[in-house]
Amino acid sequence: MTIPTSPSEITPSSVTELIRTVHPGATVGAVEVVAAHVFGEGHVSTAGRIEVEIRDVQGADLPSRMVIKVARPDLPATPLYANEVAVYTHLRDELAIETPRCFGARFDARSGRFGLALEDLTSRQVTFGNVLVPVSLESVRSILAQVATLHAATWGSERFETDLSWVQPHTSGELHTLFSHPGLAPAMISAQIDKVPFKAEIVASIGQDANSLQEQVRRAQGYQATLPTSVVHGDLHVGNTYYLPDGTGGLIDWQLTSRGRFIHDVGYYLITALPADVRRAHERDLLAFYLDELAATGVTPPDLDEAWDEYRASAAWCLYIGWLTTPVDNYGWSINVVNHIRLATAYRDLATAAAIADLPT
Repeated sequence: MTIPTSPSEITPSSVTELIRTVHPGATVGAVEVVAAHVFGEGHVSTAGRIEVEIRDVQGADLPSRMVIKVARPDLPATPLYANEVAVYTHLRDELAIETPRCFGARFDARSGRFGLALEDLTSRQVTFGNVLVPVSLESVRSILAQVATLHAATWGSERFETDLSWVQPHTSGELHTLFSHPGLAPAMISAQIDKVPFKAEIVASIGQDANSLQEQVRRAQGYQATLPTSVVHGDLHVGNTYYLPDGTGGLIDWQLTSRGRFIHDVGYYLITALPADVRRAHERDLLAFYLDELAATGVTPPDLDEAWDEYRASAAWCLYIGWLTTPVDNYGWSINVVNHIRLATAYRDLATAAAIADLPT
């Protein structure tokens, strides 16, 4: 199979091959690239997006427009690509949440390429989230309700030993190696701090360095692994959300989906979705709302005080892995800087270092 990585490789044949992974009898007669979001333009990070229009389709009822996600050729992101394809092929259909429909999915371990043919969400007039776009508290609650549904479906599930064994925990496996091996994400983070002055200032402003933040993440995730876990989105900053015209929220970009603690998603979303003053005023109530939504599914959640302590500790991962890894070129200057400011501010507000120091060894 030819898996494209650029607009020039998008052909009726390559799109047909991709679509046939989900619709075996389908054939695409013609395809037109409408737009492409590539690396260095401030729109994408680990995967490119190519918007296409397809015509003369036989053997399947497909929309005329879709978005094809493709690998970034210069990035060793194989576990991320394999992960997202697994979500769409093995998990997406059972998730009772708002997320894009998938019309084709393929990962090739030998080349490291992947392809996803996804619903073009613009056809539903969605607004894509980022830190520069205000999000109403109603929409924040909608996302939290979606996330509670996601977590409840596999809360403490035995399926992690059977059909969900491909979902990796935060403490072992390829994703863990990617984010903990000295030559991989930690090296990227150290390089970012060294060469991007505002990142160095942000880290210094919270009285930490790359090594201490890495150790805090290790300790927090080690503790979380002793508690009930579930499938988590894994990368739930506000930029991986969208909002329908009625305010309903949805989730995109499942490359870091993993087996983790609920607060991994809830903390990252709340801290990046809300300006500091709004977060301070509403974060505890929003956390309580999430716990109530979780309880409504039949899951027994932690009490609010316990969840609050977990929330405080969660901010270390959000800053260290979430955004210190991210070059400015990926999303542009403003989005990168505002994320760092929101995360560092929350780290200080929540006394995250102290919360992690208080965790059981």
